[in-house]
Amino acid sequence: MRSTALLAPLVFVLAAVVVGTAGCAAAGSGGSPGIRPALSPIDQGEVPDDTTVYDTDVPAVARLDGDLRAALTAASDRAAGEDITLRINSGWRSPEMQERLLRDAVSTYGSLDEASRWVATPETSAHVSGDAVDVGPFDGAYWLDLHGAEFGLCRTYVNEPWHFELRPDAPMVGCPDQYLDPTEDPRMAG
Repeated sequence: MRSTALLAPLVFVLAAVVVGTAGCAAAGSGGSPGIRPALSPIDQGEVPDDTTVYDTDVPAVARLDGDLRAALTAASDRAAGEDITLRINSGWRSPEMQERLLRDAVSTYGSLDEASRWVATPETSAHVSGDAVDVGPFDGAYWLDLHGAEFGLCRTYVNEPWHFELRPDAPMVGCPDQYLDPTEDPRMAG
């Protein structure tokens, strides 16, 4: 009798947990019950070493805007003819990864104002929308800085020589002036 009395509160707690989570649905799950599974770092947008635009099985590459990926592929093909490899150091990122990068930058730089010079919010980041790519190594980013306009690929920020975005008019008119850093970019105002 005593063991049954001890189990009653446990059964009540378990029932509350089951009932409480049954109504939770993962984002984009169409309302099916369950708890949203944790995404792996790769599925959140982290990039394995030596990733290129040809690694379309990597979400950071696969989830880039199609026109951006096509321009980057054309640029990579041309660069390869000059023995230059364009590596993708960052591409598409999940909002969760972008938020984590922002928190880390605040910790590193001491304030949100200073961190904002380097990392955008999930709501304003061109990486979250798949519209930006960070290119390396140095010789790859340098080559793309010199030749990117031919493909519509332009550096956006003076302080980020690795960050490129698609500007479709660039092959005809050149790349627009760069912002000193993201705090000067009107898109970052949200």
